[in-house]
Amino acid sequence: MDHRAPTGDPMLTARFTPPAVPELLVHRPELLGRLAAGACGPLTLINGPAGSGKTVLTAHWAADRRAPRPPMWLTVEPDDAPGAFWAYLLEALHRGGVTLPAEVGRPTRAEGVTRSFLVRLADGLAASPQPAVLVLDQFDTAQPPATAEGLDFVLRHAAGGLRIVLTSRSDPLLPLHRYRAAGEIVEIRHADLRFTHEDAEALLSEHRLDISQSGIRRLMERTEGWAAGVRLCALAMQRSADPEAFLRQFAADRTTIAGYLLTEVLDAQPPPTQDLLLRVCVTDRVHPDLADALTGRDDGARTLAGLAHDNAFLEQIDASAWYRLHPLFAEVLRAHLRERCPGLEPRLHGRAARWLARTGRLTEAVLQGAAAGDWPFAAAQLVDNLALGRLLTGLEADQLVRAFAGMPPGTAGAAPALVAAACRLAAQDLSGGEAALRRVDAALTDSSGPAARLGRAFLGVLAGRAAGDLRATERAAGEADRLLGELPPPLLAERPELRALLPAHLGAAELGAGHLDRAEATLTAAVAACGPPGAEHPGTEHPGTEHPGTEHPGTEYPLCDALGSLALVALLRGRLRRATEHARACLALAERSALPPARRAGVDHLVLAGVAVEQDDLPAARCHLDLAAAATGLRPDPATTARAAVIRARIALAEGDRDAALAVLRAVARARLSDRVVDELAVAESAVHLARGDAETALQILDAPAADRPEHAVARARALLALGRGSCAAQALAGVTGAADDGVAMPVRAHASLLRAQLADADGNVEEARRRLAEALALARPEELRRMFVESGPWVRRVLGRDPQSARLHAWLTPGAPVRTARAPRADGQPAVVEALSAREVEVLRKAAELLSTEEIAAELFVSANTVKTHLKSIYRKLCVTRRSDAVHRAQDLGML
Repeated sequence: MDHRAPTGDPMLTARFTPPAVPELLVHRPELLGRLAAGACGPLTLINGPAGSGKTVLTAHWAADRRAPRPPMWLTVEPDDAPGAFWAYLLEALHRGGVTLPAEVGRPTRAEGVTRSFLVRLADGLAASPQPAVLVLDQFDTAQPPATAEGLDFVLRHAAGGLRIVLTSRSDPLLPLHRYRAAGEIVEIRHADLRFTHEDAEALLSEHRLDISQSGIRRLMERTEGWAAGVRLCALAMQRSADPEAFLRQFAADRTTIAGYLLTEVLDAQPPPTQDLLLRVCVTDRVHPDLADALTGRDDGARTLAGLAHDNAFLEQIDASAWYRLHPLFAEVLRAHLRERCPGLEPRLHGRAARWLARTGRLTEAVLQGAAAGDWPFAAAQLVDNLALGRLLTGLEADQLVRAFAGMPPGTAGAAPALVAAACRLAAQDLSGGEAALRRVDAALTDSSGPAARLGRAFLGVLAGRAAGDLRATERAAGEADRLLGELPPPLLAERPELRALLPAHLGAAELGAGHLDRAEATLTAAVAACGPPGAEHPGTEHPGTEHPGTEHPGTEYPLCDALGSLALVALLRGRLRRATEHARACLALAERSALPPARRAGVDHLVLAGVAVEQDDLPAARCHLDLAAAATGLRPDPATTARAAVIRARIALAEGDRDAALAVLRAVARARLSDRVVDELAVAESAVHLARGDAETALQILDAPAADRPEHAVARARALLALGRGSCAAQALAGVTGAADDGVAMPVRAHASLLRAQLADADGNVEEARRRLAEALALARPEELRRMFVESGPWVRRVLGRDPQSARLHAWLTPGAPVRTARAPRADGQPAVVEALSAREVEVLRKAAELLSTEEIAAELFVSANTVKTHLKSIYRKLCVTRRSDAVHRAQDLGML
């Protein structure tokens, strides 16, 4: 038998030999199993970009000797003529032990083969006693169409005698749709080949690299699971003195990754395509029309589609008209662009900015304008489109603020001045923000349009709230409301967050000043402005109803802000159930909207901590307090900071740490606080001194602020009672009635009744003590107020002990009693459930209990692996655990699974 190619050249043995399996290998049993299953049918396609691990995976599978006959191997060359391809295929079959009839013959011409040859070959394979499994490595669209057509013919007519495993960067010219329709193909594509977090961890371990979980996450974010990228980074880290520092400072253009991508991807393209790639790399995503604007040509659609088809590190975004480059490839291209065409990059950013602005893509236009250094254009986009709020709220705020970090101080114009002021306020630099606003006032002229003046008023509202200055906030809000009437309704319709942001900030300022009624009305209006007419939000019109998720896009932050403030209003009024509803609605919205920690102030968890301590659920109170402290969002206004200190002090006091409680309260700056908030601090500090046994100081603390609040009167009565001045205590309570229509909060009325009961008990008036205690218990039970009874001492139990029937009636005073089953404490002192799991989270937990991997859960629920990971993190937080197994065990203990 002639073993030469049709050209007369010898056959290259290297093409029939599978590549050696790397010594440091990530074992991927799921993919190996799919490949093995596919090899039982006619066609298996492994498709992905350069370096995605196609050949390594296939070679690993081929090296497994458990199959009756090992697969044969042929590395296909892009310049193989049809005749040469078939000669090599016959040689691969021969070397693999496949015996074909002599009449099959061999190709004699490099240019092609006859139909008769293909028929004889298919018939010979069909007669073979055992199917031949052949790997065709690197079989891409570069192959002549005649080769693909002939291969399809033989495969379909070999009657199962031939099974092909193809690896390719692009879809081969085979009728894949026919194989799919017949269920005769197994496909392993780029998404399957991407390394998971666990794969990367295993590879780094093989390289003897001990990398933190955050470091591995950073590596995965940069490489997006690209196998060659992960491997090249591992090699670079082995040579680095500090592997973790390498990941933090990782720049693709300064590693071997750059050479790999330039050689394997960029240089493989024709010059016009290379030019397009170098120009579109300045944007995070590219549209064919944008590509044409950047190149000055009209071939963008065709070229981008071809690159995506060929897996050239460019992919189509969700079947839309948009595409994105792999971030590492884009980074390498940008460095190459600066080297090859100095000065072109800023001009390309400028072109992209104007195209994006014309097509209504505001944030991208701003970012591109900033990258071009065109600060007046970038700033004007935000101001003229009423989008200054995007610098302070929403998912793009951090990105936009970073974009303007390079804007030179004093850049001329009202728009840059407004943006500079907004950036200062976003950084919580109040003094810097106020100085920047003065520069805005100097830059505004009579010809400045309503958009710029509205921007100034809006920033005035924010600055006023941050300073705790209600009058300044009201003036700015009034001016903003007036200017809204001067703006075109279509433009306002595109910015629904404006109608929500202004009352949300104004209501918070009113809350800070102690005007609870006004604050509640304003904040309720803010919530209503976040959704279409008729949309309901928990705790507003119909408390307790589930939030339907109908908020206007872009209003997530003001809605969270307003709900958090409403929760605090409810807590201050003693409406603990309402406070819980608002706080949980706020948490649910933040989770549903994926608001990052940097945009969450933690007021929701703070309120839940306050509710828990009043209900004497100290483990839950501490857990929520820790979660509130972990929030890294915007610094709250002075009043909210003070009220947070009161809640922290209450928890510390309940836990017996009186010194810590006192230190927390004394650390609060009182300069910008309203009289009401100052009195709230005094009442809290008085309680600490009472717990320390210093009733005299407790009374003196209350003498400092002049207050006529019922809460103040009750606190004075407590101190006087502790001093043995019962008649004075009774006199202090004279103005606090038990009636519901006098405007006094229910907890205050309950506490007053409790003190009257204590006075009666001290006087030996048993019946009056019992009657007053029953009154206090009846008032406290709806909101499960337990803490006040604990703090009043053992006499409550003594009075209840005289009447067993009454004691049974008020068994709810014990935490975990049947009246409260939502958060029974755990043995380790943590609450069993911080908040209820959503239906989707329960589904994820059930799958985790079945020992499915993250990827398997994602496939079962038809979501992405990242979505599953997000659900798992939420589950861990709610169940107060850190591992999947612990979450499953906790849920089983609670009867949730």
